[in-house]
Amino acid sequence: MEDNGKSWYVVHTYSGYEQRTKTNLEHRVESMDVQDKISRVVVPTEDEVEIKGGQRRTVARKILPGYMLVQMKMDEESWYVVRNTPGVTGFVAAGNRPVPLEEEEVEKILNRMKTAVPKIRIGFSKGENVRIVDGPFAEFIGTVDEINLEKGKVRLMVSFFGRETPIELDLSQVQTI
Repeated sequence: MEDNGKSWYVVHTYSGYEQRTKTNLEHRVESMDVQDKISRVVVPTEDEVEIKGGQRRTVARKILPGYMLVQMKMDEESWYVVRNTPGVTGFVAAGNRPVPLEEEEVEKILNRMKTAVPKIRIGFSKGENVRIVDGPFAEFIGTVDEINLEKGKVRLMVSFFGRETPIELDLSQVQTI
């Protein structure tokens, strides 16, 4: 991971402003001509499929909210450029000096960003009541009996004529009440 004496450092930012702070730092690096000292700025994110209200959408979730990674050669000039960037509140440091990340830690974070299969996040859990929003059982209320994220299915127990009947549906066909 080390590139010509450059190491990775963790920089603390205002929470929710990580992307804007990254853009600010990249502009400062260019305008102050320190590309040879600061080479990469990364806001660690991973893709997550969110199922809400029967709709499936992919969103980028921050792995380290409030932080970004900067690959740089640490000296007075580069330290000044980073810490005086709008949105940066400081480096993660021991005492007054920033501490570089271990190579294995950086590889773990960067590899986590590259994973091809996005995580699935649903708004309900086993035992919870949900509404069926699509299909022949639309508008029925059922209790979640089993969730199979690999197949993207959920099994509900729905009451028909006084009997509990299991129904298997796609995750996008149900929503929380």
